[in-house]
Amino acid sequence: MDKKINVVVVGLNFGGEFAKIYKEHPNVESIGICDLDSGLTRKVADECDIHKTYSCLEDVLHDDNVDAVHLNTPIPLHEEHTIAVLNSGKHCACAVPMAMSLEGIRNVIKAVKNSGKKYMMMETALYTYQFFYIKQMLENGALGKIQFMRGTHYQDMIAYPDYWKGLPPMHYSTHAIAPMVALAGAQIERVHCFGSGTMDPELHKQYGNPFPVECALLAFENGMKAEATRSMFEVAKIIQEGLFVYGSKASFEWGMRYFDDPYVTTVTGIEKGWIMMDFDQLAVPNYADKLPQSIRHFTAADGHYDPDDPCLPLPHDKASMHHGSHPHLVHEFVMSIIENRKPYVDEILSGNINAAGICAHESAMKNGAVVIVPRFS
Repeated sequence: MDKKINVVVVGLNFGGEFAKIYKEHPNVESIGICDLDSGLTRKVADECDIHKTYSCLEDVLHDDNVDAVHLNTPIPLHEEHTIAVLNSGKHCACAVPMAMSLEGIRNVIKAVKNSGKKYMMMETALYTYQFFYIKQMLENGALGKIQFMRGTHYQDMIAYPDYWKGLPPMHYSTHAIAPMVALAGAQIERVHCFGSGTMDPELHKQYGNPFPVECALLAFENGMKAEATRSMFEVAKIIQEGLFVYGSKASFEWGMRYFDDPYVTTVTGIEKGWIMMDFDQLAVPNYADKLPQSIRHFTAADGHYDPDDPCLPLPHDKASMHHGSHPHLVHEFVMSIIENRKPYVDEILSGNINAAGICAHESAMKNGAVVIVPRFS
């Protein structure tokens, strides 16, 4: 399509990674950037050769030439900023999480409906090359029936900005939960969750959360069950965003370490009453062929992309941009606007993913009591 849009990326500590992708997307006419840190804005502008800059979000909202805004602002501001963008008549993409409360989720959904604009939560875990691979296994029948799933996210956030200090782990569990909701093909309807461990009492004060780790059992509307575990503080574990899917014909296990390739176990037959299985570690392709030619190179670390082989796997230690997900996220958001359709990770899917985490923390604070996840429509 020849139609093009004007996009502004707000918040450049993380958003700078996306600005350069938008700049090269064939359906983006112009890209602007915005950060309260003018020095950072200048740095990103120089590095990416971007000429349109803004000093604050309000200036972006008042610019009638801007079609869409991609927010990478602090998570306590996601609800407020998303609603402001939508109410200004602009499409909105926002980093995870969607909001910090159930009421916040409802407020965002209401703003989407009232504005008629597109909203997309930029959930990296739904666009990694590992997720594309397991989704393909499910669709072609290689998995058989999914019997159980486990999602994990271990990452110590103590060195992050102050608003992270003591955050309930399940309030930032979307990377663990989102792939399971997508694969289940159904919303989460109730959760049981336990908090575990102890942490520095100073970390309790901001959010009233005493737990460094939370582990939830998730029940889906279609009867499927899954487990999600998130740690954020005082856990000696290398970063892991893991996905473990156990099917009747095959199982997929990814995330023993952040840069490891996934393992697939496949049932091969029965011999003398024993189930025979193959066990292989797979070099998963990066699925760059799903993207416009101009942004395919962003699926691989600098210097590791081969234009003659767009499915070249990433090196183990070069899992750039959340395992190649960033250009896929940009492309989906842009094309949802160009094609006038909802993005895949729309306000309803985002709402369920986020609400499950919020309800899980509520359950943990009630010593594992069941909490019903509200249904959004």
